[in-house]
Amino acid sequence: MLQAEGLTRRYGDFLAVEDVSFRIEPGEVVGLLGHNGAGKTTIMKMLTAYLEPSAGRVLMDGVPIVEQPDQAQSRIGYLPENLPVYPELTVADYLAYVARLRGLDPAQAVPPAVRSTELEEKLSSPISTLSRGFKQRVGVAQAILHNPDFLILDEPTNGLDPSQTQHMRSLIRELSSHATVILSTHIMQEVSAVCDRALILRSGRLALDARLADLVDAQSLRVRAQGDAVENTLRNVPGVSGVVREDNAWQVQVSGPMDDCASAITEALVGSGASVQQITAVQKDLETVFRQVNEEVA
Repeated sequence: MLQAEGLTRRYGDFLAVEDVSFRIEPGEVVGLLGHNGAGKTTIMKMLTAYLEPSAGRVLMDGVPIVEQPDQAQSRIGYLPENLPVYPELTVADYLAYVARLRGLDPAQAVPPAVRSTELEEKLSSPISTLSRGFKQRVGVAQAILHNPDFLILDEPTNGLDPSQTQHMRSLIRELSSHATVILSTHIMQEVSAVCDRALILRSGRLALDARLADLVDAQSLRVRAQGDAVENTLRNVPGVSGVVREDNAWQVQVSGPMDDCASAITEALVGSGASVQQITAVQKDLETVFRQVNEEVA
């Protein structure tokens, strides 16, 4: 388990991250979302013990990582947004070099990482000659050489074409079968495609922490009906917390099971003499949720 408690980071007078707390359980794939400057990269650097927090702490399986930074880092694989590679090295030489830095035998560590990232055909190619997509694969390969328990990926699909993006998504899903994955991105589709849960940052603070299945669940009903007292009837239905008129329909905010609320609304409207034309659940997508979170007053 990876846990952040009250993480705060200042750069001089600038407060980049403020009092952020969360916990990530083994096997989860978590999306870290936020606009540029929201604090995503700073949090990832603190999670990897690369950067010390100004306040708060990070715990790995209950142990503060500042107490055992080398042990913590040995369990973490990290793909930074700008991969610090040596462009003149071939893929094989670079991965062997990284393996040796980690105290691994390149002959044993490199082949599995190469197979996972499908880099076989590029092993003898200088990194400078690779496309953006293959460079990203090299970045992932160096991050998984040591079979980490935690894999932190910063914008792994940034700049990739659709085919490369699809390959990266498949790779992340495969890696999540034996590692906890934290995916930092500003691209909503990537989180929707591969993540179980989303942490949304706004101006350095954690604005939302929720499972995707709950995040995009219907929370309201759209009701189309005709009658003299439709709105008043809707407001008096148990479980209805808000009613807003939208053109020729009503947006009805509800609490409780959707089917039960829809049945109660139908019964109340019919009982009032109204003609019910349609009642449908209003589904949210992650992009809508993200926009709403960032439009809220901090």
